[in-house]
Amino acid sequence: MSASLGLPVGGDSRSTRVTDTLRNILDAAARGVFPAPDGGTTVVAQPSVRDAGVLAFTGHSVVFTDEDPAWVRRTLASADCDALAATMHARFLTAFMERTGRRTDTIDVMTVADPLPDGPPLALEEVGDPGHPRVVSARSRRDDVRVWTADGGVLVLGRGVAGRLEAAVEVAEEARHRGLGRRLALAARQLAGGEPVWAQISPGNARSLRAFQAAGYRPVGSEALFLRG
Repeated sequence: MSASLGLPVGGDSRSTRVTDTLRNILDAAARGVFPAPDGGTTVVAQPSVRDAGVLAFTGHSVVFTDEDPAWVRRTLASADCDALAATMHARFLTAFMERTGRRTDTIDVMTVADPLPDGPPLALEEVGDPGHPRVVSARSRRDDVRVWTADGGVLVLGRGVAGRLEAAVEVAEEARHRGLGRRLALAARQLAGGEPVWAQISPGNARSLRAFQAAGYRPVGSEALFLRG
């Protein structure tokens, strides 16, 4: 794991500490403690070779990259937009991809929920086949992937950005409108082993957003994740 750069870009430098790492920032956000809303951007090192990207909280952003922080500063300044929007502006994100040779799919809503002590409220069967399509897909973005199936649905848990525990669910079309998505998202919290569960959801996927919110996940920011091509 690379050392943290902990460098602010704009805003008040007092909002950052040289001990900041991406995992520290995420752990604090899961507790409801966020970077100061000073209009600045903090640059920290990538937590792994696989993952780079941008997180936007209220009034403060975090760029995690092994690129030169001076390049981040220059590129944000040239975005020609409101400073609060610069890190998620198409010009900056495109420049990020072009410089690093990485790709991204979408800007997601970043949500998190506390763990729950009880067992899953629905019958789940764990998939042990490493060739299962959901396992293959999840392993491109996460480590220690586990997959469960329910009647008409799939639940995925794995270690994603900075080792945080991430959940994803899939509901078959014929099983929709029965609350299965909510129950799968809730089951993730009950399988979490005592730690927060994160879920990243496309803003346009209103159905999934509603399911996760109904299961107790709260929005904390937005995220653009850049993966190696």
